[in-house]
Amino acid sequence: MRIGELAERAGTTTRTLRYYEKRGLLPARRAHNGYRAYDESDLRLLQEIKTLRDFGFELEETRPFVECLRAGHPAGDSCPASLAVYRAKISELDGLIERLRSVRERVGSQLALAEAETLDCPTPRCAWGFDEGAL
Repeated sequence: MRIGELAERAGTTTRTLRYYEKRGLLPARRAHNGYRAYDESDLRLLQEIKTLRDFGFELEETRPFVECLRAGHPAGDSCPASLAVYRAKISELDGLIERLRSVRERVGSQLALAEAETLDCPTPRCAWGFDEGAL
């Protein structure tokens, strides 16, 4: 199949496919007429990349999965290098989750303080946080 058909079937653009080719993620095969030529295995590579990108993987992090498929393995995550990328991503996600928990606790504390101060405010204008006379 030609580049336009592959792009359409993969739900991407020809520009993206050329970029992947330049980065070495998509093979650069040419037909006898000079056009790029692709097959179902190339579509499978693109589906793997798209799935991983949807999970938040950087493009370069998809390389071990693509190489695993290109080596003839039935799944992109059946090679040791792919598993190492999974482990690194899990570690990264754990760090992000911990940071989010910390931020959530701080925001919750600020909310609790703000609500307590609002209860101590004797006039309605305190609820808006400004003095009407200053306007």
